[in-house]
Amino acid sequence: MMGRLFKYWMYGGFLAGIMLLTLMPLLANGWSPTFTAIFVLLPIYMLHQYEEHDGDRFRLYVNRTVGNGAEVLTPAAVFVINIGAVWVLDVAVIYLAWSVDLGLGLIAVYLMLINAIVHIVGAIRSRSYNPGLVTAIVLFLPLGGYAWWHIQASGTPTAVDHIVGLSIGIAVHAIIVGYALRRRSKLAPLE
Repeated sequence: MMGRLFKYWMYGGFLAGIMLLTLMPLLANGWSPTFTAIFVLLPIYMLHQYEEHDGDRFRLYVNRTVGNGAEVLTPAAVFVINIGAVWVLDVAVIYLAWSVDLGLGLIAVYLMLINAIVHIVGAIRSRSYNPGLVTAIVLFLPLGGYAWWHIQASGTPTAVDHIVGLSIGIAVHAIIVGYALRRRSKLAPLE
């Protein structure tokens, strides 16, 4: 069963993302525009993950480009990364923004914006499409920027909120890259 879940999780996420976006008028009734902007980042990320992972595109792309053909990302790793470092993290951020401080929503914002930057820089360096690039440009940049602006305009974020959000966003992506590079060195030692 886990093999199928590792292989097909993005389809459930895509449908859940559409469902959450469809329900937003009801769910967000009474929410502040800032909290709504934070909340919507998770279903938007789920749509992005569909572009990235449909047909196992992203994993195969990373294994080909970063792993030089070695399996530096397994289906299980992709599942854990996306469910743990996006869904679970964003749900925790939504709860923190709701109950502690709207400024903590910057964690989800920076996670999204850094992901967009990684996709764009990767495309510029390779001069080619990478799985997730379109939604990174079309959805992540404008909606991540919109949420950043709303949080900033709310007057709640502190410099610490920005540092924490940026640090977590960078750390998540650095851990993923570090994991892939460590696996590459074990599977296909560089000459």
